[in-house]
Amino acid sequence: MSLSRRIRTAVASALTTNGVRDLRRGAAELRRRLGRRPHEVHYFHEVADPYSQLAAQVLEPFLARYEVELVPHVVGDAEFVPEREMLATFARKDAADVAPAYDLAFPRTAAQPDPDVVRRAVRLLAGSSGAVFASRAARVGAAVWAGDRGELERLARELSTVSEEEAQREVAEGTALRRRLGHYSGAMFDYGGEWYWGVDRLEHLEVRLRGLGLARDDDAAPLVGRPTAGHLPGAEPKRDVILEYFVSLRSPYTYISMERVYDLPRRYGIELRLRPVLPMVMRGMTVPLYKAMYISLDTKREADIEGLPFGRICDPVGEPVERGFALYPHARARGRAAEYLLSFARGVFAEGIDAMTEDGLRRIAERAGLDWDEAQEGRSDEAWREELEENRQAMFEAGLWGVPSFRIPAVGGHDEFATWGQDRIWLVEREIRKRLA
Repeated sequence: MSLSRRIRTAVASALTTNGVRDLRRGAAELRRRLGRRPHEVHYFHEVADPYSQLAAQVLEPFLARYEVELVPHVVGDAEFVPEREMLATFARKDAADVAPAYDLAFPRTAAQPDPDVVRRAVRLLAGSSGAVFASRAARVGAAVWAGDRGELERLARELSTVSEEEAQREVAEGTALRRRLGHYSGAMFDYGGEWYWGVDRLEHLEVRLRGLGLARDDDAAPLVGRPTAGHLPGAEPKRDVILEYFVSLRSPYTYISMERVYDLPRRYGIELRLRPVLPMVMRGMTVPLYKAMYISLDTKREADIEGLPFGRICDPVGEPVERGFALYPHARARGRAAEYLLSFARGVFAEGIDAMTEDGLRRIAERAGLDWDEAQEGRSDEAWREELEENRQAMFEAGLWGVPSFRIPAVGGHDEFATWGQDRIWLVEREIRKRLA
């Protein structure tokens, strides 16, 4: 391993340890006490973001449960989005899919709101204090996503509003603050320099606040628990249920999803089809450092919940990924494709293995059950590139663009199912159980 790669791996390892996390949190609390500031949770709300509408519905109960002050900011569109229109379409569907599991609401028929509707909503929310914002946000959002201009006009008569100029100034200030603090998306909570995305990550924030003794009721369950697949009786194995699993060798979220996804065909008797794709950054997507840092730290929290090692990262972007995929056809021919992908991902994200080196790649291959000498045959054949591009096109056709993504084709009267994210495996499992029932 080169010196520069050793240094980057060492830095990543240090930054993702729980010890360094605790030091960061301790320093944030010390600064708060020295500044004699209250416990402040900053919340960044994007009116035209479905996930912000879900988050808005938990703000009042959140303030009732924890002794914190909410500092709301209305912000503009998310930044660094690779496929903005696809994200908007997917987010509406995804919010409608997951809302019932969180005991929240989002209309399945919602269209992306008209810019004029968004401007009216921003005027209702801008300038509001935390408690006032919490009381308004969900009501305003419900009218936005229903496209109900009449309700927005009624709310404008009932509630105070700010001028268009004041509203746009606050959006600009909120967006700039979000960027300065190190994030890029809506529905984000920030406490003490640590970010939590919407209802999907609120549990992490709740654990932190409980640890600080800020829960009003120590015995209360988490406000937002993690959804499960639930129970559907009468499930029988069916080989005509096919789960397509789109993966990348440079995605930390893919790594922490692998073992859970591999377990689904074992438990349900379905067919799993691996569909690897090149990383987005090798397809022209630019990712700023603070987005990469958030992803690493967020993955670490999620990995801890799953009991998975994570953090000794030797970034395989570029040639290491290509070297890894060059062995993939051989691994598949030997019936070891899943094991090989997991070995590679665990190596580069949890063990600091440098896939750029022959020794590193050999270790990855051999522990996946491959014979290294045999694996050299056909290694120079780049036919895998065409396959990965076909997989990318199939993923886009399903309305997806990032990994890990999942698709279950239409069959037996069921429509096609597609979703994205390691935090949607419970939703994938629910769909499988519905089809088996």
